Amino acid sequence: MADPTDGIYERLNAAAAALGMACRGGFRVEPGEELPEVDAGRPGRTLLLLGFTGAIQWPAFTASPEFVDGQPHPLDRWSVRIISQLATDFGARPLYPFGGPPWWPFQQWAQRAEALHRSPLGILIHPRFGLWHAYRGALLFGEVFAVPPRMSWPSPCESCATKPCIASCPAGAVTASGFHRAACAAHLASPQGIACRKGCLSRASCPVATSHRYGAQQAAFHMQALLESPECARQPDSEGEQEP
Repeated sequence: MADPTDGIYERLNAAAAALGMACRGGFRVEPGEELPEVDAGRPGRTLLLLGFTGAIQWPAFTASPEFVDGQPHPLDRWSVRIISQLATDFGARPLYPFGGPPWWPFQQWAQRAEALHRSPLGILIHPRFGLWHAYRGALLFGEVFAVPPRMSWPSPCESCATKPCIASCPAGAVTASGFHRAACAAHLASPQGIACRKGCLSRASCPVATSHRYGAQQAAFHMQALLESPECARQPDSEGEQEP
C-alpha cells in the first residue's frame, strides 16, 4: 500500500502555486512545542510555511475579490481564504502571523525551515529572494513527512561593506542595532515621507536578489499597510509579512 505522505510537500507546493501561494519550507515539530492540535487527539508533527517569493504571487492577489472590495486587510483576508482551502484539501490546521493572540513565532519558524539571516531592516534575507519574500501562513500536519533540507549560507549583510540599507533610510529607522518601527511610521506619516510611501527606499537599496524586487504597486501597498496599522500592534517576531 502506498504511503499517503509520499510527495506531500511537492503536491502541496503545486496546489499552492495554482492558488497564488508558494511553499516556504518546513520542519518537524519537536516534542513539547506549544502548538495546537491539528484536530481532536492529533498533535502536530510537521509544520509547513506558505507565502510569497518576490513578485510572482502578487497578480493572484490583485485579481482576487478581496483586493477590490474596499474592506480592511485585503491581503490577510485573501491569505486566510487560500490557506484555509489548502488546509481543508490536505487535512491540516492553518496558522497565521496576524489576527492574534496567540502570536505565532513565524520568523523563528522561517529560520528553522530555511537558512535565513536577519538584516538591519529586521527582515530575514533569503539566499535566492533577498529581502523580497513574505510569510502569509502555515499548515500544521499530524503526519511526519519529508521536507526540503535546510541549506546553510553566509549572511550577505555581514560582508556588505557599504550598508546601503542604513545609508538610504531618510528616517534613520534602519540602524546597525536594528529596525525602529516608530521612527519609520512617523516619517511615513509626515510630508517628507512621500517617497517612502511609494516603497521602502532602504529595502530597495539592497544589492541582493534585485531581480526579485517588488513592483511599484506591491511596494506601495505594503508601505500603506504599515502607515495604516497601529504602532507595533504585532509582536516583532510575528511579522510574517516581512514588511518594514
